[in-house]
Amino acid sequence: MNYKQLPKYILLPVSKLYGMGVELRNRLFDWGILKQQSFDIPIVVVGNIAVGGTGKTPHTEYIIDQLIDKYNIGVISRGYKRKTKGFILATNHSTPKEIGDEPYQIFHKFNGKISVAVCENRCKGIKTLLSINREINLILLDDAFQHRYVKPSISILLTEFGRPLFYDKLLPYGNLREPISALSRTDMVVVTKCPDYIKPMDMRIFTNNLITYPYQHISFSHYVYGQLLPLFPEKVKSIPYLDWLSSEDVLFAVSGIGNPRPFVKQLKKYNAKVKVTAFQDHCDFSKHDIDIILKRFKSFEFNNKYIVVTEKDAVKIINLLNFPEELKPYIFYLPIKVGFHDIQGNKSFIEVLIEGIEGRRKIIK
Repeated sequence: MNYKQLPKYILLPVSKLYGMGVELRNRLFDWGILKQQSFDIPIVVVGNIAVGGTGKTPHTEYIIDQLIDKYNIGVISRGYKRKTKGFILATNHSTPKEIGDEPYQIFHKFNGKISVAVCENRCKGIKTLLSINREINLILLDDAFQHRYVKPSISILLTEFGRPLFYDKLLPYGNLREPISALSRTDMVVVTKCPDYIKPMDMRIFTNNLITYPYQHISFSHYVYGQLLPLFPEKVKSIPYLDWLSSEDVLFAVSGIGNPRPFVKQLKKYNAKVKVTAFQDHCDFSKHDIDIILKRFKSFEFNNKYIVVTEKDAVKIINLLNFPEELKPYIFYLPIKVGFHDIQGNKSFIEVLIEGIEGRRKIIK
């Protein structure tokens, strides 16, 4: 039985006990009993306080893309669900199983331009990475808002527009890892996965409900999707153009991410019929999973049919040794980038971030 199906009289006390434990740990850091370590270069933390996908990887990639010409960047992640332990520096020979899905994707997207490493102990990870590459002058910590042993220069907390923190509850009753009071620790809040067009009034209402502080900068972001790209270009004769598809075509959306709803919603904007198979988050796409995909794909009786996966899932599927040859000409991924909604009179997200980084660099010097 899924714990979410348990009655409230069981979930509520467990949730309160969980919250008390998290609150005590945070107080120990606030009181200085548990020590935070500072470093001689700016450390930017990107994270959230809710389980599930809030868009950490696309936003981390956005930050890298905007700052890559200005700083020598190092990225450290724990490498969630990797099959290894300890510190590992990403190389061209690394696999998703060795370093995790997200670090693998980030490394290959910026191959040769940044350093990427994984380590459960972020303090150790930072020290080791800096000893390997002394030219690094900015560290991004992916999914490390709860890892308080590192004292961040700037904390960026992400929250979904469609799953607001102020309507959520603590685990296991809800999806929050920490009480909403944890917002006080962040410098910047990004409301992710907003509609392409959002009214200023909606932004104002969301901001008021968050109960943020004057020193915090709030931004609203949305996804910008590209055209389909093949996973196996050498096998593809032609690439389907999404706007040209008709109701006689089918897009078979396959995902193994925390929240596939925006991905599926995007595909439904086109004329083709959309069929969906969603696996659990961080799915490894076992032989059984691939068999399910193959069987369902064969069952579709349409003029043209295409398998569409997320960018995150694509990096895993490309590395599969057992992926069927017969599917390779028909599988594509949907590229994704982050865009920000401009708020009149406010500085942009990246302007505020650079100001914070440069302010920290002056203090260090």
